[in-house]
Amino acid sequence: MDPSTTEGGAEEKLIKSPPPKVILKHGVELEEEQEELAEHQPLEQEDLNFERWKRRPIPKRTLHQKIADLKKYLWNAETNEFMGRSGKSWSLILLFYAALYAFLAAMFGGCMFCLMWSISPYHPTFNDRVMPPGLTMAPHLEGHDIAFNASDRKSWKKYTRSIDEYLRPYNDATQDRKNIRCTHDSYFMQDDLEETAERKACQFKRSWLGECSGIQDPYYGYSHGRPCILLRMNRILGYLPGQGKPIDVTCGVKKGPQEAIGDIQFFPKNLFDLKYYPYYGKLRHVNYSSPLVAVRFIGVQQDAHIHVQCKLNGKGIINDSPTDRYLGSVTFTLEVGA
Repeated sequence: MDPSTTEGGAEEKLIKSPPPKVILKHGVELEEEQEELAEHQPLEQEDLNFERWKRRPIPKRTLHQKIADLKKYLWNAETNEFMGRSGKSWSLILLFYAALYAFLAAMFGGCMFCLMWSISPYHPTFNDRVMPPGLTMAPHLEGHDIAFNASDRKSWKKYTRSIDEYLRPYNDATQDRKNIRCTHDSYFMQDDLEETAERKACQFKRSWLGECSGIQDPYYGYSHGRPCILLRMNRILGYLPGQGKPIDVTCGVKKGPQEAIGDIQFFPKNLFDLKYYPYYGKLRHVNYSSPLVAVRFIGVQQDAHIHVQCKLNGKGIINDSPTDRYLGSVTFTLEVGA
């Protein structure tokens, strides 16, 4: 037999036999088929028992165990740890926070020092716009309402006490001791003095308010149905009101019958003199006394409820602001009973 034939036959047999690669492929396919069949097979009863997969409840700990765990947390004698940290760990963390807060305190102190160093305590750093002054009144207890009966002492006693307290710094003896008597009718300028020097203040005596001073009539007219109110212009640092001319005050009925207000008296006059301006602040104008205008309603009708408005008039004054009712004016209700 030809050897080539024998070799050829052997080659044919080897070719016909399935290669290992094909067997591996058929094995993989067989496993996939078995998995598919397993998915369609019904689950056994033991697989439906989900109770065994539930988490078992943790047994409750007794109070003694809790106390023991707490003691171990506070001090673990085995590891020498306090609240879960060793002495070295506590030292490092305390050192870190001490350094952190020391740095924050130093930074805050440095910022405050720079801020206070750059700000003058005597005048604002930026004062490019000065708003016109407002007008306040006394007595001012329960809002801006004045209602009382002249024959009922309890109804007006609170007003007279408020005015007494308001006028205490204006007592004549106090003004003679602390302030000087000014006779000029112009601005009392003291800008040539040193910045820290104390400025002098002009006197404004209580006795100058006449029948509204509480000296002749300690009840300021309330017991006779002719009440007094006090008006004061707000203090504004460095402000020169009126542009060289005094600011005057007028009062009238804003709401209600016009004839119900009757006659009005002003003490010492219905002007704010220029000699009390400018104002240099609390640190330099220590004894400064704001000038007052006392208004006495001598002819107000009884049992008439009216809204009275007193306002400032002069150059640079705003007394009709729709948003700020105290800017240049003050409005209050007045009702006097028998």
